[in-house]
Amino acid sequence: MEKIAIVGCGLVGGSWSLVFARAGFEVVLYDPSPASVEAALGFAETAAASLAAEDLLNGQTVAAVLARLKPASRLAEAVREADYIQESAPERLEIKQGLYRELAPLAPAEAVIASSTSGLPASSFTADIPGRERCLVAHPINPPHLVPLVELVPAPWTAPETMARTEALMRRVGQAPIRLNREIAGFVVNRLQSAVLAE
Repeated sequence: MEKIAIVGCGLVGGSWSLVFARAGFEVVLYDPSPASVEAALGFAETAAASLAAEDLLNGQTVAAVLARLKPASRLAEAVREADYIQESAPERLEIKQGLYRELAPLAPAEAVIASSTSGLPASSFTADIPGRERCLVAHPINPPHLVPLVELVPAPWTAPETMARTEALMRRVGQAPIRLNREIAGFVVNRLQSAVLAE
């Protein structure tokens, strides 16, 4: 995996873009709102400067990291050559269902499609799309460029190879993956957080 697409450019998408760019990947960012793409690029610039000030860019310059980030004006353009797609669209089921119906036919057949969702199971928005075996949840602990922990949650039809490829990628970019064997409500971290807060 060498080329990454970020689909959905809120704070989570912007943070993910920096995770991948810092690790040396080419990253294309797309959002239906061009202003959101610009905001994500601005966020990445500010965050990269902060990381550089703490010597957390792995010896790279801010300019070198930012040069790996490219905006796209269309979804097809963003995912055309992607090996891995990190979807960070709003947490609304109908939005994700519509997005995945559009996204799946556009993405390369071998591309992994991972959702940043914090609570929706992948089975709820990938059931009726082609190539659903390459879909999973990769839920970060926000913001991922500062907190290197991610939950990997398969749908019932997610291929073992999809899980293995995503886990390897996450380790390569400096994340510590927690691999779940099946979908559970709220995943693991959210459930633990709720239990702690209830005490």
